[in-house]
Amino acid sequence: MHSKNTVRYFCEVYLSGNKYYFKQEIITNDSWENTDSLYWGKKRPITAKTFNYWKKRGYQCRTVYLYNQPAEIIPFDRSVR
Repeated sequence: MHSKNTVRYFCEVYLSGNKYYFKQEIITNDSWENTDSLYWGKKRPITAKTFNYWKKRGYQCRTVYLYNQPAEIIPFDRSVR
């Protein structure tokens, strides 16, 4: 179990309106006393229910708005073989 200082939660909102929720924890490759070995681990997917649960309890919860344009669809000419 992580404390409020060693875990953070994200809600990523895209232009399409889709929302994705993630959890990120501090991990170490040496020891907890060596602060140079601490870093944020990989973002892990969670549910909206989990995000809201921890948000109500005062954990770091951030909403990030991503303004990436959708991918361009390139049509292929099927007549060429």
